[in-house]
Amino acid sequence: MVVLFLQGPPGIFARTIADSLEKRGVRTLRVNLSAGDWLGWHDRRCRSYRGNLENWPNWLRDFCRQNRITHIVYYADRIPYHVAAAEVGADLGLTCLTFENGYLRPDWITLEHCGMSAHSLFPEDADHIRRSGEALPEIDRQPLYKYPFINEAVNEVTYNMANVIFAWAFPGYIRDKLYHPFIDYLSNIPRFAMAKRRDRHAYHVIDDIIATGLPYYVFPLQLQSDYQLRYNSQYDHIADAAEDVIRSFSLHAPSSARLVFKVHPLDNGMEPWSRILRTIAKKHGVKKRVLLVDGGNLNRLLSHAAGSLTINSTTGLHALRANCPTKVLGIALYDIEGLTCQKPLDTFWREGSAPDQELLDALERLLAASIQVKGCFYTREGREAGAELMAERIIAGTVNLPDAFCEAPPRLEKARSRGIATTFCEQLKARGKMERWTHVWPG
Repeated sequence: MVVLFLQGPPGIFARTIADSLEKRGVRTLRVNLSAGDWLGWHDRRCRSYRGNLENWPNWLRDFCRQNRITHIVYYADRIPYHVAAAEVGADLGLTCLTFENGYLRPDWITLEHCGMSAHSLFPEDADHIRRSGEALPEIDRQPLYKYPFINEAVNEVTYNMANVIFAWAFPGYIRDKLYHPFIDYLSNIPRFAMAKRRDRHAYHVIDDIIATGLPYYVFPLQLQSDYQLRYNSQYDHIADAAEDVIRSFSLHAPSSARLVFKVHPLDNGMEPWSRILRTIAKKHGVKKRVLLVDGGNLNRLLSHAAGSLTINSTTGLHALRANCPTKVLGIALYDIEGLTCQKPLDTFWREGSAPDQELLDALERLLAASIQVKGCFYTREGREAGAELMAERIIAGTVNLPDAFCEAPPRLEKARSRGIATTFCEQLKARGKMERWTHVWPG
């Protein structure tokens, strides 16, 4: 067994997995694509690729053959380098594994074959999930690896600023960032400075929304820079999704209902959500019925809502746990009949139904047993625990087991029917999306 690591999360987590594998006699290698990669891991196992994105698949194919690679492991499956790696791995008959923040967070990491969301091999058949999950043990939800946000922020800033400052060392590297990191981080300073004031105001707004007793629907906004949003949905910008939702809401929702958008807690403020939503709502004649909340407790908002909408965020799982009828607009692993609304958006407002809690419990048990491991990226104890469990599963070949492995991605055709880029060549054509500093919304 020879395991090749590509990019991991900012920090040393990928190296920690490799060290756990080496202790068990497995040979590991790493390809560094950027200065940030090199900073986190540059020992004897590492090679550097300094060519351009277009030539990456051929270089990787030769590298895998020369080094007799059996497994490729990468974080964030839809960034273009990893899309190409999955295709090269499939051509060569290699085992490709991807990992990300867990569906059952905090304290969980997702590890599954090939890809996530549209490319996930996790089943979507409700009967299969119910049968497989109900016999599995209860989930350990006790938080073990709490960490302050500064741990994550330091790793993130160090990694991305290294890619800017030392860009000359990897001249062909394409950063998968919607905004330039320097502008992104500077824009967060006033957001952090005003966070407590925003939270106090948001709690009052949420209390007022609930106190009226009128029905309302919640749309938690994702980060515009989120690669899962850009590569696993049909929308170039969240504003496009907001337009679809507000248009449908204006025509089909109960006249007494309101639509509440909630800003992501890590939003950097570069997208003018207040102006965007006000303009769209005014266009569709519902300006007084569309609200924006910046801060406060999402779970409290969801627990009293008539329904929730999401593109493909894991907040959809929070809504399901709150027994809130939920509509998914993009591609999400949990978008399953019996859990989320499978009817058209126009119908959802009046005919959305609460999720089947027994099915949700079976889904989460199957997730925990097959594609989740307990651990985290940003504490020593969490890294070591997660890495040990991931190493054990990689060696034993038990990723997606028991009973959560489909031969083909069951959500892929749905993604293609919506015009979502699913191949490396398609992503190359859309490369302009990841090279912009920010989206200048035309409203």
